[in-house]
Amino acid sequence: MVIKVYLATASGSTAIKKKQQDVVGFLEALKVDYTEFDIATNEENRMWMRENVPGEKKPTNGIPLPPQIFNDQNYCGDYDTFFNAKEDNEVFAFLGLAPPAGSKEAQLAEKALILQNGKDPEEHHKTSAEECNGDSAAPEDLHKTSGPGEAAEMKEPSEKEEEVEHKDEGEQPVTEDEEEEPITEDEEEEPVTEEEEEEEPVTEDEEQGEAATES
Repeated sequence: MVIKVYLATASGSTAIKKKQQDVVGFLEALKVDYTEFDIATNEENRMWMRENVPGEKKPTNGIPLPPQIFNDQNYCGDYDTFFNAKEDNEVFAFLGLAPPAGSKEAQLAEKALILQNGKDPEEHHKTSAEECNGDSAAPEDLHKTSGPGEAAEMKEPSEKEEEVEHKDEGEQPVTEDEEEEPITEDEEEEPVTEEEEEEEPVTEDEEQGEAATES
């Protein structure tokens, strides 16, 4: 892109000469490449400038005065708009150019971006880079994590492992409810009294009856 400055080298107006010098001098101070187009000595330049200045930017008489600034075919503005951009540190935005890194205008643009997005551009770039690194590392991590695990899952259990599993399934722990209930005092066998232990004496009649039976 080429910055074009349309000016009149043979202008009789001191004000116009001063404005032209201000624009050119500031562009040189910013080290912005530009090309001068003289409308005083070249009628083609004069006609092109008048035709390409937007109608709403032209004065009431319809004849725009130099200096007029363009970025290739795109109209940037006249001296007044250039001066306002200069006061607001927005000359590069006015010219349609990216501000140099570290310049005051670039710093202001970053602050404006922070206010707009609510996030520091450096943190945003850092977060984006971390997310990209995380995404790129994800397949590798997944491969590292899933590889051995899948191999372990696909490995068939050995005979010893099967025996242990069956043993664990057969030996179920006895719960407190299934434990043998203690025998209460009422359920214990009652002791035999002395009266029950002693044999009743045999009477004489019972002895005679037994003798008769034996004979």
